[in-house]
Amino acid sequence: MAGIESATLVGPLSRSTMPGQPQSRHAWSELLASSRPVIITIDGPAASGKSSVARELAQQLGLELLNTGAMYRAAAAVLIQAGLNQHSDPRRVVQTVDAADIRFDFTRKPPLIMAYGQPIESRIEDEDVTQLVSPIAGIAELRAHMVDRQQHVADTHPRLVSEGRDQGSVVFPHAAVKFFLKASSQVRALRRATQMRERGLYPNLEELQMQIEARDRSDESRRVGPLVCPDDAIVLDSSPLTFEQVVETLEREVHARVRV
Repeated sequence: MAGIESATLVGPLSRSTMPGQPQSRHAWSELLASSRPVIITIDGPAASGKSSVARELAQQLGLELLNTGAMYRAAAAVLIQAGLNQHSDPRRVVQTVDAADIRFDFTRKPPLIMAYGQPIESRIEDEDVTQLVSPIAGIAELRAHMVDRQQHVADTHPRLVSEGRDQGSVVFPHAAVKFFLKASSQVRALRRATQMRERGLYPNLEELQMQIEARDRSDESRRVGPLVCPDDAIVLDSSPLTFEQVVETLEREVHARVRV
């Protein structure tokens, strides 16, 4: 992806401590939890590990989690149920999604995605939903509706780690810290295959990689809310890193930038 290599993080993965900074994760969580509103964004392509990393980072920092990808997946599931798709009348698409009242139950950890007042978590990873997500995300009217809902979440839950495709570039352009998490399509395909096998599915790895690359092209080329790396984002290629190393690196960067 053009324009992001120069910002890639380098250096040791161990967390550094600046003068006056607390020495433990627990101390940091306490300080962040008692400070002003803060939004941290994590953007990146499909299967780059954003959701799991954002979940762990939010927990370590004592912040809440906004998984915007789950919102678009829930919208896709709602539209499939209504017999609609990316070619349907945009006004009807938005009306249908609005009527579903897609939201999170923040009393659950991590927050549980809901539609029509019911949990929809078990539906949103199905293949038909996966295939429809990127096409409907390109509907300008739906995207405006979803951005508005996401910003409303921040109004009522102002201390967030928010992950998605356009969080730092569109939804929260003034976020305190912005990350762009990437990985090679081969690594992402391996990670997605592992997740699918845990659900009893056994995908063809080569086909899965091709699907991920096609999703990248779709996300990067759509007219509204395309996948881009914000100019002020910290870029991390997670291909050679463990999950723990990625989380530690992001946490270290937040500690270095957020003043409490």
